[in-house]
Amino acid sequence: MDPITTAIIAALANLSQDAIKDSYNALKAACKKKFGETSDLAEAVEKLEKKPDSKGRQGTLNEEIEAVNAHQDTEIIDLAQALLEKIKEQSPAQKNITMGNVTATGEGSAAIGNLEVKGQMGNIGGIHGKK
Repeated sequence: MDPITTAIIAALANLSQDAIKDSYNALKAACKKKFGETSDLAEAVEKLEKKPDSKGRQGTLNEEIEAVNAHQDTEIIDLAQALLEKIKEQSPAQKNITMGNVTATGEGSAAIGNLEVKGQMGNIGGIHGKK
């Protein structure tokens, strides 16, 4: 999953915290400004907000981000990174969020210790956490 999708999904679980909410709203506003208030990307974010645990809606958001190349937009990526940093700072349950293809959430915790990746790498697959 791209870092923008990761940031949005993680933020939705922590919107009660003002610092996270502000960073989330900044990312969301930038996406709407760049890609349109009524774009498929904006719609995917709105639908995910209603059902944040929906894997289908998370996948749709990821697809829409790729469709408009938001994952290559430096402003959007910077805002997503700033949001992830706020989540790490503000939410003890979210301390181990990493960007890229590995995502850890506080609920039903998953931990990967001493993971080091050197050089180029494709995908890490088959890693699943269970409650």
